[in-house]
Amino acid sequence: MTAAATPDLCVIGAGAAGLAVAAGAAQLGAKVVLVEQGAMGGDCLNSGCVPSKSLIASARLAELWRRAPAFGIGYQPPRIDFAALGDSVEQVIAGIALNDSVERFEGLGVTVLKEQARFTGPRTLRAGAIEVRPRRFVVATGSRPAVPPIPGLGQAPYLTNETVFANRVLPDHLIVIGGGPIGIEMAQAHRRLGARVTVLDLGPLLPRDDPELVGLLAERLAGEDIALHPGVAIEAVERAPAGLAVRLADGRRIAGSHLLVAAGRRPSVAALDLAAAGIAATPQGIAVDARLRTTNHHAFAVGDVAGGPLFTHVALYHAGIVIRNALFRLPAKVDYRALPWVTYSDPELAQVGMTETAARQSTGDRVRVLRWPFSENDRAHTERDTAGMVKVVTRRDGRILGASIFGAGAGDLILPWALAISRKLGIGAIANLIVPYPTRGEAGKRAAGSFYTPALFSARTRWMVRLMARFG
Repeated sequence: MTAAATPDLCVIGAGAAGLAVAAGAAQLGAKVVLVEQGAMGGDCLNSGCVPSKSLIASARLAELWRRAPAFGIGYQPPRIDFAALGDSVEQVIAGIALNDSVERFEGLGVTVLKEQARFTGPRTLRAGAIEVRPRRFVVATGSRPAVPPIPGLGQAPYLTNETVFANRVLPDHLIVIGGGPIGIEMAQAHRRLGARVTVLDLGPLLPRDDPELVGLLAERLAGEDIALHPGVAIEAVERAPAGLAVRLADGRRIAGSHLLVAAGRRPSVAALDLAAAGIAATPQGIAVDARLRTTNHHAFAVGDVAGGPLFTHVALYHAGIVIRNALFRLPAKVDYRALPWVTYSDPELAQVGMTETAARQSTGDRVRVLRWPFSENDRAHTERDTAGMVKVVTRRDGRILGASIFGAGAGDLILPWALAISRKLGIGAIANLIVPYPTRGEAGKRAAGSFYTPALFSARTRWMVRLMARFG
C-alpha cells in the first residue's frame, strides 16, 4: 500500500541548502518532509568544505612547523602519519554531523524519509512507499564531480573529492586534473604533507579570480615545488608501473602514483525524473528565475543543482530566498553583486564583486585601481608572512566595484568589502574607518586611503596649506 503525505514543503536533498530550508521552515511552523537517500549533510559535510579545510589545516600546521626557525624556534622536521591524519579528518566530520543528523531534524518536527525521490507528476513525488503531495517542492540535490571524457580515464584508478579523503596512503606523486579552487587547495595540501604534485588544466588557473593575484599565488605554489601546467590539453590517461601516466597533446608524458580529477561539477538530477514534474534542466543545472522558481512554479531549486555559483554560502543564501517566497509569498530575488568567494590556499585568495578586467569592460575603462601590499603592513611583518596585497577597483567617483585580496586571512578580510558593495558605499566608508593596530585590516584601509593620495598631496593642496599659514 502507498501512504500519502501532504506537507507544506517537500525538500529533496539533505545538503547545506536542503537542510537550511527544512530547518528554517520547520521552526517557522511549516510542515516539512525531507527526502534524502544518502548521507545527511551532503557534499559539504562529507566530501567538500569540512574535510578539505580539515586537511588544509593539517598541511598548514606542518608548514608552520617547518617555518619555525624564522621565529627563533627549532623543531625536527614534521613526521606525517597520513593514515592518522585521515582519521582526524573523519573525527571532524563526525563532530559536525550531529548538527545535520536525522535525529536533530526529527526533533525540529521534520519528517525525514531515507529514500530515493522521484517525481510522478507536477504536484506529486514518490519516496519509497510514500507519495508526497506538498504545496511546494524544493529541489536541493546538489552536484557531483564532473569526469572529463579523456581517453583511458575510465580504465585508470582516479580520485575525486568524494573519494580522496578516504585515501590513507600518502601519494608519492599526485597528478591533479583541474586548476580550480578544489584542485589548487588539494595540490598545496598534499605537497605540504610530503607528496610531489603536478597540476594540469586546459585553461588558466582560477579563471574567475583576478589574474594579477592569481599570478602571485602561482609564484607561491611554484616556490613550494608544485609543478603547474595551465593551458595544456590531455590526450590520454594510461596505466603505468608506478600507477598511471598522463599523456599530453604536446607529447609530454607525466607519470604519477595517484590521480585526482577536480575538473568541475555536474548537477545531481538523473534519478528525479524532472520531466514528469515539468521542470526544465540543462547539463549545467535546473533552470530557475531570479526567485529560484523552476518552470514548474510549485517547485524551487536551490544550491548547486540550480546551476549558479557552486558555493555552500550560496546554498545557504538560496535557502533564505526560497523560505521568503514559499512560505510568505514575498518576491525575494537573488542578487550576486556582492557575492564573495575564497580559495583556501595558503595564503588565501578572496574576491568580491568585479575583478579589474570585468570592471574595465563594464565601465568602458573608467575605473581606479587601488593596491596596498602586505609588505607594508606591520602585522604581516610580525607574523613573518608579508606575501600578497589588497586590490580594490572603484569607479572614478569612488564607488566600490570589487575587491581582491591575496594574503593570510583573506577570506575574513574580504567581509567589509562585501558589505560596502552590497550597500553601494563609496571608498570613503573604508578609508575613514578606525582600524585597530596592528591588524591586517589596516592594509584595506590604506588601500582605500590611497584613492585620495593624488589630490591630497598635490601641488594645489600644498599651495592651500601655505596660503592658510599666512593667516596665523
